[in-house]
Amino acid sequence: MAEVGLAFLSASLSVLFDRIASREVLNFMQGRKPTEVLLWKLKNAMRSVNAVLEDAEEKQLTDSDVKDWVDELKDVIYDAEDIFDGIATEALQSNLQDAESPTRVETFLDYISKPFREPAPFSGKVDQKIEEVFEKVDKKIEEVLDRLEDLTKQKDCMGLQVGVREKQHPERSSTSYISESDTFGRNEDKKKVIDFLLSSDVSGNEMCVIAIVGMGGIGKTTLAQLAYNDSLVEQRFNLNVWFCVSEEFDELKVEKSIIEAATLLPCPKFENPEQLQVILKENLTRKKFLLVLDDVWSEKPRHQEFLSQLLHYGTRGSKILVTTRNESVALAMKATATHHLKLLPNDDCWSLFAKHAFRDGSSNVDPEIKDIGRQIVKKCKGLPLAIKAIGDLLWSESNVERWTNILKSNLWDLHMKGTNILPALRLSYKYLPSYLKRCFAYCSIFSKDYIFKKDELVLLWMAEGLLQQSEIETMEEVGNRYFDALVLRSLFQQSLETKSGFVMHDLVNDLANFVTGQFGFTRLEGDSSKEMGKMTRYLSYFGGSSDSFKKNIEKDLYENKQLRTFLVLDSDEWSEIKMPRARCLKILSLSGMMQLTELPDSISKMKHLRYLDFSVTDINRLPNSICMLYNLQTLKLSCCRKLERLPRDMRKLIHLRHLEIDETDKLKEMPIQMGRLECLQTLSKFVVSKHDSGPSNIGELGKLINLRGKILIQQLQNVRLADDALNASLKDKRYLEELVLQWNPPEVLDISESQVGVIENLQSHEKSEEVLGISESQIGVIKNLQSHEKLKSLTIDCYGGSGFPDWIGLRLPSLSRLNLIDCKCCSALPPLGQLPSLNELYIDGLDGVVTVGPEFYINSCSFRNPFGSLKLLKLKNMENWKDWFHWNVQNEVNTYFQLEELYIENCPKLRGRLPVHLPSLKKLEIYDCQLLKDLLSIKYFPVLTPKEITGFDNLESNPLPDQRKHDGKVDFNSCLQELRIYRCSLLVSLLKEGLLSTLKVLVIDDCNKLELPMQGDHTSLEALELVNSPDSLVFFPLYRFPNLTNVKISSFRNLVSLDKEEFQHLTSLLQLEIKDCPMLRYMPEKGFPDSLRFLQIWNCPVLEEELKRKEGEERLKVARVPKIIIDDTELIQGDDTFPASRSPYDQFGPMVMESSDMVPDESDRESDNCIVKLVDDGIVDFNNCLQELRIYRCSSLMSLLNKGLFSTLKVLVINDCNKLELLPMHGYHPSLKALELVNSHDSLVSFPLYIFPNLINVKISSFRNLISLDKEGFQYLTSLLQLEIKDCPKLRCMPEEGFPTSLHLLEIENCDSVLKEELERKEGEEWLKVARVPNIIIGFQRIQGDKYSPGESPMHACNLMKAFN
Repeated sequence: MAEVGLAFLSASLSVLFDRIASREVLNFMQGRKPTEVLLWKLKNAMRSVNAVLEDAEEKQLTDSDVKDWVDELKDVIYDAEDIFDGIATEALQSNLQDAESPTRVETFLDYISKPFREPAPFSGKVDQKIEEVFEKVDKKIEEVLDRLEDLTKQKDCMGLQVGVREKQHPERSSTSYISESDTFGRNEDKKKVIDFLLSSDVSGNEMCVIAIVGMGGIGKTTLAQLAYNDSLVEQRFNLNVWFCVSEEFDELKVEKSIIEAATLLPCPKFENPEQLQVILKENLTRKKFLLVLDDVWSEKPRHQEFLSQLLHYGTRGSKILVTTRNESVALAMKATATHHLKLLPNDDCWSLFAKHAFRDGSSNVDPEIKDIGRQIVKKCKGLPLAIKAIGDLLWSESNVERWTNILKSNLWDLHMKGTNILPALRLSYKYLPSYLKRCFAYCSIFSKDYIFKKDELVLLWMAEGLLQQSEIETMEEVGNRYFDALVLRSLFQQSLETKSGFVMHDLVNDLANFVTGQFGFTRLEGDSSKEMGKMTRYLSYFGGSSDSFKKNIEKDLYENKQLRTFLVLDSDEWSEIKMPRARCLKILSLSGMMQLTELPDSISKMKHLRYLDFSVTDINRLPNSICMLYNLQTLKLSCCRKLERLPRDMRKLIHLRHLEIDETDKLKEMPIQMGRLECLQTLSKFVVSKHDSGPSNIGELGKLINLRGKILIQQLQNVRLADDALNASLKDKRYLEELVLQWNPPEVLDISESQVGVIENLQSHEKSEEVLGISESQIGVIKNLQSHEKLKSLTIDCYGGSGFPDWIGLRLPSLSRLNLIDCKCCSALPPLGQLPSLNELYIDGLDGVVTVGPEFYINSCSFRNPFGSLKLLKLKNMENWKDWFHWNVQNEVNTYFQLEELYIENCPKLRGRLPVHLPSLKKLEIYDCQLLKDLLSIKYFPVLTPKEITGFDNLESNPLPDQRKHDGKVDFNSCLQELRIYRCSLLVSLLKEGLLSTLKVLVIDDCNKLELPMQGDHTSLEALELVNSPDSLVFFPLYRFPNLTNVKISSFRNLVSLDKEEFQHLTSLLQLEIKDCPMLRYMPEKGFPDSLRFLQIWNCPVLEEELKRKEGEERLKVARVPKIIIDDTELIQGDDTFPASRSPYDQFGPMVMESSDMVPDESDRESDNCIVKLVDDGIVDFNNCLQELRIYRCSSLMSLLNKGLFSTLKVLVINDCNKLELLPMHGYHPSLKALELVNSHDSLVSFPLYIFPNLINVKISSFRNLISLDKEGFQYLTSLLQLEIKDCPKLRCMPEEGFPTSLHLLEIENCDSVLKEELERKEGEEWLKVARVPNIIIGFQRIQGDKYSPGESPMHACNLMKAFN
């Protein structure tokens, strides 16, 4: 019987026999009698040991000598595989070299490459090199043969008998996964754990640490997940964090996981643990959190202290839920409540088993099978994991004999020392087909809880030669089938963290490691107890940057020359990278090693390599010698942003199947003759060269008939002839799913008002395209780039033709997503309405479109309901779009009837109305569409939640239907949560009633005739902004909105007093901003509510004068507001004048240092000592509380605090402090969100912004000698929304790496004139660096984007303030 430890041996021997009999090996050896004799002996020896494998695999579980014998046999088989792989590689290399040298008419290799010929004498004709290869091969075969003969003798001494192989059951086919089983029998357990999480103990103290204790496979993690995802639990806690601990309790990883969950950003690296502690404390302070620590093993007291510290940071009511197998762990963690998870009851066990074993439930099952099944379930002893594994093994099995064999297997009673492997899992593995056993065993390279992806694992299997060749399936399809089969058996499970990821249960991982034994080795950070053995073939690393860890790596790499796999997974950076010395290496992955910049030429010596992954590194070139790796199947270079070129001889990599080069921005052309890579399936990007001719043009794509997945074709403007595009044969690539066609933006493309008429009649003007700088050939090019009809996603970017080809709207029935971007000269949209699968449509920057007419909806071939599947429609930046054709109301009911999201932005000439019937619409946003006459009647989109209206000069009313349900759907009035209305000058009123019943955010800007409702219930409103009221408005009824938290009032020219607004009723108000109210003089007579934390007043001169004096009646009315700012710069209240009742965190707001009064001269005291004096005087600890610091005109100030200042600081302004070293050059300061630097000393030419990775807003002004932004590290500011640069006259260069994708607004004023001209022209190198920023303002002119962007939105400041508070 084939048992667990080495059941895949027979599969390995089968692979070896196939390799020996392969055409490459036989051809290479033909005519070489000594070698042929050795091969014959080797095959006989293999057959001899193969005959006793069954008996050996039975006895190895109980006999250590047999197990050692089996390990030796495995090692010999691996060595033999390497020999024959080397032979095949030599044959391949010789054939390719022969093909590259046509003058060599007749050589030895040319002769032996011809099959089915008579042997011929070769003495005197064989190259010396070939003779040397034969000699080496003979020697290696002899060594293997000697070892096999020894093993054959040993088998006789151990009494191994020739056995009869058990009948193999055919593998059931499956192309989809079984849906996740329901949970059975855990309702009471779930309720009890949730009660622990939500309640206090009997003494009134909050339960802090709760433990779920139970044996492996009993369902502890499942129970924790049920409680964690319960809606009541989610609502109770401000922050929920899940972390899987496993055997090594790494406090640092737990801390990082908490920070990532709190910030929703990757946790950066810290120079010392103190910095991490500061950030951790900041993210837990004032939060009630739930932390789940799954699978804890540690009993160390320091880990309990660690948990206590976490709870100390959080607020009362925070909880930590621990799952563990050991009661002692719960005691060590001082759990205040422990829930012991018991075995699943019999009835629930049967229900779970039936769910996994029987296709249609157990009611119609053969009674005999049902009876056997119940006996099998008893043997699972109430463990859900075991039940699922056995159930999946027997899924739809109708053979009674098979059920009986599993029931009577002796594995149920066999205990294996040193393991906790469940008998059910051993059985599940035992009955795997032989080809799945090796694939499963290979997964021991993954550490426990590691998330792996299906596609990646299949490529690793393929590189290791674990996939069977098939005449009807590709190797990838075979691998996918294998993977699905392992999922089907519950050996792989879908990850909870990502839909595309999978994990193995800890016990399954134990099984994989047991099967692999000493042939696999995983090095974990902090684990130095294990030593890699001489038989190790698979090596992987997880985590770690310590010196000891690096030493282990170096030792492992350079002492083991038999390695086949070397993977760096989830590791920190290493200071130095050296290539492994293993010449038999098939897989090498150094992904994420950013310090990797180049590869040595010696990599060509690793001729067995099939898989190379250098993605996310700083590599800038690959040596051409890499093209000698003729076996290479996968080459990953994604996100190598410094990669400038690919090796010139890539055409020689004829076995290459996957080339991933997406996000390689500096890669400008492809190597020649790419069409020779006929096996290529993945080519994520193809760059058309400026010299698009000969063997490097786009026609090379035509030869790559197996391409699939996604491809981006860049620089299509370089395609000169339409026939070249036709030669790409995209229409024949039936496996492509996503296609991106991208041209470079034209140099000059300014469509003026006078040119609109030209565009409207473009096809009737012979020279119109020349006027607009559009090449006639582009139309032919895109016509000939027609894709296959199964395409799912299409993007056309910066296409320069006047119209779209018919195939876009007529011949893509499977298309679900379409993006048309910056096709400036297209005068009409294609007929997209009849695409039956179109789900998302994005149209952006089509300035040539004036009318969207009937042709948009129908075509000559079809008249069915237009856009019947469309769920998202975004129309943006269409400068000349005027008319939008709509059907009559009756026909329009069936148009867009599934549309859920509609965005219309910056279409200033669009007039008329929107569609009138959108029954599924949930989100509507409209910006800068001033001429739209009416909005669609709200009764036609009954489920809408947010709505934004911007720039409707003709909008007079915003009607709602009566208060009733429409067609059984939810009434609109109970759904709308957000409404923004901008520049609707004719709008008189909102709804008469009901609109504000659920509204949470309301913005009214420049609507001079609009009045707020005076009646009704408006308790839901939380944020209100009113801007630019009519002159007659002197007050507004804010008391109608009692739950407001944020209010902004601006440009009320005749507002004199706030007394009628009754602010005292706004008991939730946190923030109030008043701006540009020149007549405002009086604060509310009854003051502001105690809840108000922040008051800011801008440009209200009459009131400001009295408030600045800090005396008088108006000052008394605001005396209790903790923080008051006048004109954005002057803090008149908020540093050391707080009521004693407030907490230090609440008290210490911004601190302003101005002039030299705050900072002593150099002869007196240093600034650091001044801060220490404040602490000594009993004032709140500055370092732990300060959130906002503004320093103005402190000419003697030379430095800020040595440490600690930036640990909590969120806003920093430094203005006119010429001696101040502006920013610290070391450390990491993630708390800072806003930074303004003004008027530096002349020597300062750069500043290290990368040490503030969470900056949102940055302002830089008056840096007289600043030339470039390349050293500031802007690419690391992944949260940056807005950047302003002003009065930097020498600034010429934008960042070489560009700006982060988060940046929404870039403003540049009074900088280098050459830079200004280049950006305004939208051409040149500097423009390309900023072209992706949605909104750019140069001087006072917006050259790109909308008039309102996310970074500028009126409520953005409110949201920012919430984050700061």
